Amino acid sequence: MSKVKNDSIFSLINSLSKSEKWQFKVYANRLNKTGNKIFVEAFDIISGQKEYNEQELLSIEKLKPSQVPNIKQNLYKQILASLSNSSVMSQENQVTRYVEHAKFLYNKCLYNDCLIIIEKAKRAARENYQLIMMLELLELEKAAIIQTANDNISERIDKSVQEITEVSRQLQNINRFSNLSVRLTAFYQHVGFIRDNKDLKSVRDYYNKNFPEFNIRDLSELEQLYLYSTITSFYFFVQDFNKGYKYAKKWLQVFEHNPKLIKAKTELYIKALNNVLVAQNKLFLYAEFKEIHQRLVSLKRQKQIILTENLQLNLFKAIYIHEINRHFMLGEFKSGTRIVNALEKDLMNFIPKLNRNTVMIFDYKIACLYFGNYQFKVSIKWLNKIINEKTSDLREDLQSFARILRLICYFELEDAEMINYNVKATYRFLQKKHSFVKYQQLIMDFLRNSKKTDTRSNTIARFGQLKKNMQKLENNRFEKRAFIYFDIVSWLESKIENKSMQEIVQQKASRYISKTSV
Repeated sequence: MSKVKNDSIFSLINSLSKSEKWQFKVYANRLNKTGNKIFVEAFDIISGQKEYNEQELLSIEKLKPSQVPNIKQNLYKQILASLSNSSVMSQENQVTRYVEHAKFLYNKCLYNDCLIIIEKAKRAARENYQLIMMLELLELEKAAIIQTANDNISERIDKSVQEITEVSRQLQNINRFSNLSVRLTAFYQHVGFIRDNKDLKSVRDYYNKNFPEFNIRDLSELEQLYLYSTITSFYFFVQDFNKGYKYAKKWLQVFEHNPKLIKAKTELYIKALNNVLVAQNKLFLYAEFKEIHQRLVSLKRQKQIILTENLQLNLFKAIYIHEINRHFMLGEFKSGTRIVNALEKDLMNFIPKLNRNTVMIFDYKIACLYFGNYQFKVSIKWLNKIINEKTSDLREDLQSFARILRLICYFELEDAEMINYNVKATYRFLQKKHSFVKYQQLIMDFLRNSKKTDTRSNTIARFGQLKKNMQKLENNRFEKRAFIYFDIVSWLESKIENKSMQEIVQQKASRYISKTSV
């Protein structure tokens, strides 16, 4: 029996906290079923593994190879059952349990008792903004009312039908907003920011065709969250960060007007904070950026919010991505690399849970920090993680610009052989991905024509010419996206002025921040 690295039972057990593992053992020991001892032993074995090895399960006495699949399946079910009895899970699933109880009473023909439970469940569903559960409760309520012979039955049915209509309307809007947002996100994760008129037209046409008509005054707060999320995603995608910032703030304001939503929809709240920070970073709104980032970090200390592993993962991503972004804004590359060293262990622990898109963003941003700190070999190490990515259709933009930045690293290292080899390989990649832009062509031509024998004055002149050519591209709708990935102009200025890139970026940051603070 061969080793299996990614077995679902191993992943589940590996995700459990110490208290959850203890809880399972208590739960399992209460069961008086045949085979109980075997699946507890299986749990102990898998719990102690760093890498899943099914062969070790056969050390359990009387366990045959043919029984292993059933033992694993039973163990998986029992772990989930034990978790459903935990205090955290009980709070999250309070409405679900109410629904189960109400259905049980309904099936026992105890209709009035069923309606009493439904009323409690509806209050809890409203407080937690659980519309899907609310709809299920309303349908059950309608069926139970019909079975009672009260004088006000017509009035109760009318009220129930009205509630069903309203909840259904809200769910329909939320689904249409969120479906559109997910589609845009999938497109972004494939290609990155829009590359040309074809991309822009494709995104705009899809957005306009699928964006539902609405009157903002008719939308509930929950609907507004999904509405502003979708609009923000669209404007970020087409690189209109001013409008993106406007709607990201509207998104956040919905939470600020009703703090109860923060507890009920914490994941959406984290995303709202994240999107506000993205825009503030792009627009150099540093004072506002600091305030929102502190608010994001403070979520870890708020006792009223139960941070599941999923929420912890989302917080980790947002906090550290923007901690890195803060160092970019200020040009603090040296201290930024210290942050990376401090979080690298956490990053390695989280990587198995992070999606590939997020991992690639981390890799690229970290590579840029090391580049800014003149640690070019370390930068290449992080860039190679992206370049060697097996999922070739994911974030073609990062894969393209990682190759360009690696070429510049080889230039800094004066490795002419690697430049020549990789210019050809990069050219082939860009042609294959239809990702060639003028920005990339200019850099590759510059690097290919660079020679060690060039005089200082000749080299400075070539840097100056490249800078002029690059500055012409900064105002081009589709070429300017390249400057989001790497600040080529600041690098060229550091070469021309014989200063560190950190000095150049810090000088610019000081000017930008002072302008936006006025």
